[in-house]
Amino acid sequence: MLRTAICELLGIEHPIIQGGMAHIATFELVSAVSNAGGLGIIGCGYYEPEWVRNQIRLTKQKTQKPFGINVPLTSPHVKEVIEVILQEGVPIITTGTASPKPYIHRLKLAGMKVIPVIATVSAARHVEEAGADAVVAEGMESGGHIGETTTMALVPQVVDAVKIPVIAAGGIADGHGLAAALSLGAAGVQMGTRFVCSTECIAHSNFKFKILEADDHATTVTGQTTGLPIRSLKNSLTEQYAALEQAGISKEELNNFGLGRMHLGLIDGDIEEGSLLAGQIAGMIKDIKPAKAIIEETVAQAEKIIANMNRFIRR
Repeated sequence: MLRTAICELLGIEHPIIQGGMAHIATFELVSAVSNAGGLGIIGCGYYEPEWVRNQIRLTKQKTQKPFGINVPLTSPHVKEVIEVILQEGVPIITTGTASPKPYIHRLKLAGMKVIPVIATVSAARHVEEAGADAVVAEGMESGGHIGETTTMALVPQVVDAVKIPVIAAGGIADGHGLAAALSLGAAGVQMGTRFVCSTECIAHSNFKFKILEADDHATTVTGQTTGLPIRSLKNSLTEQYAALEQAGISKEELNNFGLGRMHLGLIDGDIEEGSLLAGQIAGMIKDIKPAKAIIEETVAQAEKIIANMNRFIRR
């Protein structure tokens, strides 16, 4: 069995974390991942505090294993959501889109493990100094909001820069990715797009099948002019958005154009006018299966790959 520092830190069996995807990382998926020995993470998105409270309580009904919650710190409800998380006693929090420094001390006083998602070495150093317990180093291959550096380049630089455990994210969907991440010095992986295509994920079937049909160039990045680039599957929306960016319309107008598009695509299943957040690894995903099977197959494949690596050594 693969046992790493992240397993010890979080109290999980396998070094696999499910990405806290807005709208679709709900209690059904979260509890399934945690019950299978990984770490399920509720995706708060910009939901209001009572929605978050309900998801936490539903997750607790479905699993006795550790689980976490992801909070985008640019949410208009962030302060209230943090209060709910503290009240409900969630053991692990991942953060994104802004610095978690104002919140880390209080979260850690409550006994929580704090794991920011970062895209640069400087951000990793910053959150380590602020007291983070680990970091998710997320490469530009990821779905959703991304940085500028690939996972292959980012992870080893972050590993060298900090003393806390590093979790690799971006472009990982099977045991090859897990084995590669461990060889880069990471203590585990975070997978998002792979778990969209799980039976427990509430994402619309249209979205899931769009991932199954994807190839290696099925995604694109929009939002470069807004300062918040985002990776998603190509469709009519991404074409329209790119045209608006090229036309030079304002950031505010672009934001208004994008309002509600994630729910439209991920939940309502509009695969042309909705935003279909997915990573470049989508081209590798060809089936929908239970979260437990995804985790077990990923770990077994990684163990086999690692065991066979000795064949390359000549003494």
